[in-house]
Amino acid sequence: MNIQVLSLFPPMFEGVFQHSIMKKAQDKGAVTLGVVDIREFADNKRQVDDYPFGGGAGMVLKPEPVFNAVESITKGGKKPRVILMCPQGERFTQKKAEELALEEELVFICGHYEGYDERIREHLVTDEISIGDFVLTGGELAAMTVIDSVVRLLPGVLGNSDSPVRDSFSTGLLEHPHYTRPANFRDMAVPDVLTSGNHAKIEDWREEQGLKRTLERRPDLLDHVELSDKQEKILARLKAEK
Repeated sequence: MNIQVLSLFPPMFEGVFQHSIMKKAQDKGAVTLGVVDIREFADNKRQVDDYPFGGGAGMVLKPEPVFNAVESITKGGKKPRVILMCPQGERFTQKKAEELALEEELVFICGHYEGYDERIREHLVTDEISIGDFVLTGGELAAMTVIDSVVRLLPGVLGNSDSPVRDSFSTGLLEHPHYTRPANFRDMAVPDVLTSGNHAKIEDWREEQGLKRTLERRPDLLDHVELSDKQEKILARLKAEK
């Protein structure tokens, strides 16, 4: 996958792209990450913002530098998904991450100021994404979040191929609790089933714990997930025990 980010502050991405899973993904050849300085494509002395027509507070990101920047990295090829990071956009979910992970190329636009010239939305972008119902100073931190979520899903990036499959939200439910050594830490013991060696019972325990955690912490998720007959019975019992 090739991911390009349009930003007014490219240095913000240096630390994120050069460490942890992001760096490993690049070293393995799973992804190419690049950052484009929007100011380099401004028509007038690197000016990227201007006052809004009709008046009002704040400045608006101009269309010229954004269009010029996107066109410079998409010349002659198939038009990629162009993603606008915006609090008005679609709420980002694991399902959306899985969808984007199937693409060969992604372009992210990170804005600042009061907002974007509307022509950017109408004629350039294919997706608008928000990471939550709040406002950030700019789109960079939001783009980092989305990119990290997508890159870890690419084949071969994570050491264990089961890891992204079992993640919270990948199945529509929250993930079960995890434990590691020592088996007893300050009189806090790991559940006996996990040290029993009985893999069938361990899987049953994990399934039940995932349902229990979802019921306790995010019951809203249960309205949108298709449960098996076995899971329905477990859930009914858990509700009766509350």
